[in-house]
Amino acid sequence: MSTPSTKILDHIVHLTPPGTVDQVSQQFRDLGFNVIAGGTHAGGLSANALVILSDGAYLELISFTHPASHYPPGSPDRQRRDTDPWAHKDPGWIDFAFLGSSTTSIARLINARAERDGSGVRYTPETHGGRTRRDGRVLRWVISATEDDRLRGFLPFFCGDVTPREWRVPVEPPSNAVHPSGVQGIAYVRLLAEQESLADVSAQLTSVVGEPPRSNTMRSDYAWTLEVPSGTSSAQRPRLILSAPKNDEERGHLATNGSGIFEVGFSVGQDGVERESRTPYGKIVWLRSPQTVL
Repeated sequence: MSTPSTKILDHIVHLTPPGTVDQVSQQFRDLGFNVIAGGTHAGGLSANALVILSDGAYLELISFTHPASHYPPGSPDRQRRDTDPWAHKDPGWIDFAFLGSSTTSIARLINARAERDGSGVRYTPETHGGRTRRDGRVLRWVISATEDDRLRGFLPFFCGDVTPREWRVPVEPPSNAVHPSGVQGIAYVRLLAEQESLADVSAQLTSVVGEPPRSNTMRSDYAWTLEVPSGTSSAQRPRLILSAPKNDEERGHLATNGSGIFEVGFSVGQDGVERESRTPYGKIVWLRSPQTVL
C-alpha cells in the first residue's frame, strides 16, 4: 500500500459570529463567490455553507448555532461548546484542513516523521465526525489534529472521508464551482508568526507536509507547494506560505489574533481582476497569474 500524501489542501475555515451562516453566505456572494448550502454538524453546535472551487478544494463558512450562554452551565452541550477547538477563536480565517484518510492513520504517519525530524509535532489519533446535509444525507469522516491546541489553526488538521468525498464536497453539477469573480482555485494560504519562531514553526510544518520549504535569503518567508484534490483546474498549485509580519497591519493582526492565517490568495485566471478584498473578517487577495513569493 502506498503512503498517502500529507500535503493535499482540502479546505479553509472561515468563522463568523453565532447564527450568521446566511449573512456570511451573502457577504461572500457579494464578493463574487458562488455559495451553496452546507448543513448542521453532528451534535448541532455549528452549521456551515460551502464555496466549492474547481481545483477540488473549498471554503467552509462556519458559525456556531448559538452563543455559549445559550446552553445551561454545566450541561453536556455547554461543555462541548466551551471545549470546541474553535470556541475562542476570533472571526475570520481560523483553520485549514489537508485531506486525510479513513484507512491509514495520518496521525501515526506524521508522528513517526516528526520523531525522526525532532520537530516535536504530535497529532491526535483519528476521531469520528460528521454532518447532516440539508437534503438529509448523513456524512461521516475522521479527523486528526495537533495535540497542542495553541497550534490549532497554524498546523492543519486532517479530514479523511468515510462516506464519499463528493457527498461532503459537491463538485457536481460543475456549475457549483463557477464563480462570478472568475475564481478558479486557491493560490496560497499565508500564515503569520513572529520572526524568532519561524525556524521552529517551519520545522513543524515540514514534518506535516513531508518535504522542506523554499525560503528567502533573510529566512523571513518559507513556502511549500501543496497538492489539490482535483487535477482538472487550470489554476496554479496552491502554496502554504509562512511569514513574519511585514507592516503595521500585519503586526497588529499578529498581536491581536496570534499566529495563524492572515490572508488567502485566489487564482482568477488571465481574464480576472487583481485586487484585495475583506470578508469582512479576513483578507482576500485575487491573483491573475502565479505569484513570485520568495
